[in-house]
Amino acid sequence: MMNLGKMMKKAKEMQENMQGLQEELAKIEVQGESGGGMVKVTMSGDRQVKKITIEDELWADQDKGLIEDLVAAAINAASQVAESKAKEEQQKLMSGLPLPPGFSL
Repeated sequence: MMNLGKMMKKAKEMQENMQGLQEELAKIEVQGESGGGMVKVTMSGDRQVKKITIEDELWADQDKGLIEDLVAAAINAASQVAESKAKEEQQKLMSGLPLPPGFSL
């Protein structure tokens, strides 16, 4: 059993580590795409869209609805990659922490 002082110290360390994780995620870039790569979205690990690239041939068709759908799909794909990366980094951070059985963050 941990005493209260040790638990408080661990909680403070974990809070600092989580803040560091958020800063690291902001530096990571992930990419999502749709339409076979016709639309690509680059996003930071903290889910800020950095860049959207749309192939010229999509504009030629002048299909506004299709372009909107592909942009949304590419953003969602990038967001899923960012979420997966965040969970992976969080698990690395939490490994070795003495959490009660069945407890997850």
